[in-house]
Formats: sequence, structure tokens, C-alpha cells
Amino acid sequence: MTIKKKGKKVGRKYVLKLYVAGSTPNSVRAIKSLEKILSEEFKGMYELRIIDVIKNPQLAEQDKILATPMLSRVLPLPIRRLIGDLSDKEKVLIGLDLV
Repeated sequence: MTIKKKGKKVGRKYVLKLYVAGSTPNSVRAIKSLEKILSEEFKGMYELRIIDVIKNPQLAEQDKILATPMLSRVLPLPIRRLIGDLSDKEKVLIGLDLV
């Protein structure tokens, strides 16, 4: 599943990938938490790809994903990664250097 939102404001655009393993409680919580954070803090200035590693194991292998849920900030560089259910908004923003 891919969710794309384009911002109307001039500014930085964030490209994020969220790797999940099926519909586990942690995966569902991570998706909901991240969508809430992005809608509150980034107002459409992002592109989010949600990748189910069970359905797409080749992507997990290609991107060297060893644990899920894992959020990866692809752009702007450098790439930053965060593992967990993303329920702590402050840790997500700091961990991915989004503040």
C-alpha cells in the first residue's frame, strides 16, 4: 500500500518507508501512530510507502530490514531508521531528525 500526499507549501518534502509484517498489533499501531504524526506535523509535506515484508520479502532483503515495524526516512539524506510501534511522537520526531 502506498500513501502519497503532496504539500502546497514551499519547503522540504520527506520520503518515508514503513516496513511492517502483516497485520500484527504492532504493525497496525505503527501505521496509525505514524499517520497521526504526519497529519499533525507535516501537513502533506511527505510521501509514505508502507511495505509489508511478508508480501514483499525481496524489498526487506534489498533494504536490509531485520526487524519490524521499522520506519526509514529516505529523503532528505542521510537515511535515518527507527524500530518500534512509533507510539511515542517525540521519540519518532527526534529519532528520525524530523524536528
